[in-house]
Amino acid sequence: MASVSHSSHLNKAVRQQYMGLPQGEKCQVTYIWIDGTGEALRNKTRTLDSEPKCIDEIPEWNFDGSSTYQSEGSNSDMYLVPVSMFRDPFTLDPNKLVLCEVLKYNRLPAETNHRASCSKVMEEVKEHCIWFGMEQEYTLLGIDGHPYGWPVNGFPAPQGPFYCGVGADCAYGRDIVECHYKACLYAGINIFGTNAEVMPSQWEFQVGTCEGIEMGDQLWVARFLLHRVSEDFGVVASLDPKPMTGSWNGAGCHTNVSTKQMREAGGLQYIEQAIEKLSKKHPEHIQVYDPHGGKDNIRRLTGAFETSNINDFSAGLANRGASIRIPRQVGQEKKGYFEDRRPSANCDPYAVTKAIATTCLLDSDDAEESK
Repeated sequence: MASVSHSSHLNKAVRQQYMGLPQGEKCQVTYIWIDGTGEALRNKTRTLDSEPKCIDEIPEWNFDGSSTYQSEGSNSDMYLVPVSMFRDPFTLDPNKLVLCEVLKYNRLPAETNHRASCSKVMEEVKEHCIWFGMEQEYTLLGIDGHPYGWPVNGFPAPQGPFYCGVGADCAYGRDIVECHYKACLYAGINIFGTNAEVMPSQWEFQVGTCEGIEMGDQLWVARFLLHRVSEDFGVVASLDPKPMTGSWNGAGCHTNVSTKQMREAGGLQYIEQAIEKLSKKHPEHIQVYDPHGGKDNIRRLTGAFETSNINDFSAGLANRGASIRIPRQVGQEKKGYFEDRRPSANCDPYAVTKAIATTCLLDSDDAEESK
């Protein structure tokens, strides 16, 4: 059995005694931001005199960027600019979670603040009403890095019975999954659903439909909730795109995309136009579909285990081995959406959605045709 953290063994009943204490009119606000790795999240909490009713009522804050890989110690203060507010499922109402953009000392976006440029693109394409839905796969690990529930010195049964499986021999860590689902609903995340994935200890949740910049905001906060819930249970939720070598599935973040025209009658032609544009920018997209310029996806996009090959672009109807999949129902109804299966589990959703919106709606010479 995978090891769990010491903190998970603390007396939760004692903790609850304090969590139930009244707090008057005060409000705890937890600020969340992406650190200098472009993958990890940080957070800290402050007290406000009253419950904020909108994001404009939450003040900017700051933090030590030299401790988050975001600045040097000689000039370390970074700004936290609140951009999206959620209910806090850990300390409960009236307390809040607040996602923040990070600005440097000169108030320019930090290097891993991809939200700023994504927001500008989404504003440019807002007339297209671009919708996204992202499928976040992840793997539960013990704090020793071994998949949760796997034999200590061996492997579980081969892949086959685990996808959407039920039973103690098929589903590892369902308590975490269900608690995360409830936490998302409470917080106000537009969570669509969840399921066990192909590899044991691997799960998926979906966020969407979200329009424009909201996609990145919602997925990052849903990830924060996943890490916090997993922390309570003493395990690690890993977004590594290939956590186990060998005959095991990797983890992606398949991205479903549609515009207003794609969703209307005859929209399949606009889906096909978008796929054609994407085919011409395959290397550029691979560069931004994981935080390390494609180096993470090299391990995952091998052409096996329901993936395309990282070096080739492909598209197909109901084909989970293609770069872009057109769902069968979309092919039948001649309208709907397409699925980009290339983004890795640890991708930045701001970078992914910005790239897709730019390529499909802004970059082409015949952009007018897609309006």
